[in-house]
Amino acid sequence: MVMEIKDQDYSVVYDEASATITCDGLMRLRGTEEYAPIVALLDQVKDLAPATITLDVQNLRFLNSSGINVLFKFVIDVRELGKSELVVLGSSLVPWQGKSLKNLQRLMPQLRLKFI
Repeated sequence: MVMEIKDQDYSVVYDEASATITCDGLMRLRGTEEYAPIVALLDQVKDLAPATITLDVQNLRFLNSSGINVLFKFVIDVRELGKSELVVLGSSLVPWQGKSLKNLQRLMPQLRLKFI
């Protein structure tokens, strides 16, 4: 099963075979209402509870504060459910990722963060 949200500026795709959520592009959505479809996809993945969930944001060049809050909430939800390990793949070449992704480890210390 593949779940996906595609827009001209970004995409969010979940591949069940690899339990990987891939986010690409520029996410400049306004507030929780515009992020609702993405939150719904993330909630579905969390509820599927695969042993390991990989969140690949290497090619997500921009994410505004509303989007960062969505990621933070997803990490907290995965931690609280306690059924899945979480691996986050980021890029050291994308400025917002360094600081923001490291903060995810504060929310879930066992989260594995890899910069590629």
